[in-house]
Amino acid sequence: MAVIALWLEFDGGAYVGWQYQTNGQSIQQRVEEALGDLCGGPVTVYSSGRTDAGVHARGMVVHFVVDHILPLAAYLHGVNQRLPADIAVRRVRKVADRFHARFSAIGKWYRYSIYLAPVRSPLCQRFGWHFTKPLDLELMRLAARDFIGEHDFAAFRGSGCSAKTTIRRIDSVELVEDGDFVHLDVRGSGFLRHMVRMMVGTLVQIGAGKRALSDVRRLLSQGVVDETRLNAPAKGLCLQQVYYPDYLLEPEESS
Repeated sequence: MAVIALWLEFDGGAYVGWQYQTNGQSIQQRVEEALGDLCGGPVTVYSSGRTDAGVHARGMVVHFVVDHILPLAAYLHGVNQRLPADIAVRRVRKVADRFHARFSAIGKWYRYSIYLAPVRSPLCQRFGWHFTKPLDLELMRLAARDFIGEHDFAAFRGSGCSAKTTIRRIDSVELVEDGDFVHLDVRGSGFLRHMVRMMVGTLVQIGAGKRALSDVRRLLSQGVVDETRLNAPAKGLCLQQVYYPDYLLEPEESS
């Protein structure tokens, strides 16, 4: 037996998200179909988490278990030959038998991209939220500090969220200016459904003068979803990286 981890990159625009759904194709479906064809039988893939419809990834991590391992290059090139152009395996690694893409993760990095320009760009808008009004970025930076630390994020979860607890730890929220883009880099221990998109929407409302600077603290303390909050569009969100303990990224000597 061997545990194989894959690092995936994908454009989520054409998919209903990571997980199987009845209303369209999922990333999971395409990856499992490609692996099953390569391996000659069904393969179950476990992911580091779910992504919603339209969300992208540069570093989604998944794992699967095989009884008879192929050369690692086969999982890279063989799977990519069977995947559509908007999904790719970027890296393959044999990992520890105890490794689990979801439960072994110790942190994640999401990037949300906002395209700030008066005129839309067909090449930019697929991977960013086109926002035409000016934003006070310094005010947004000040408000973002209130997210840092361990808090109850009940006010920042979407409907249908099945998490057993809404307590999460945010390690950093950074605003990076990049030409006409502003990227919000959010790193933390884990995230609730729609949590990053709601965080971004709240910060944008503050930057646009639609909310008070103190609203982040107020929402965190109240723990109730505010119906006036803005949920940032899915297309601007990208899972950049998932973090694991180094020792789990190496196979056991007996494997």
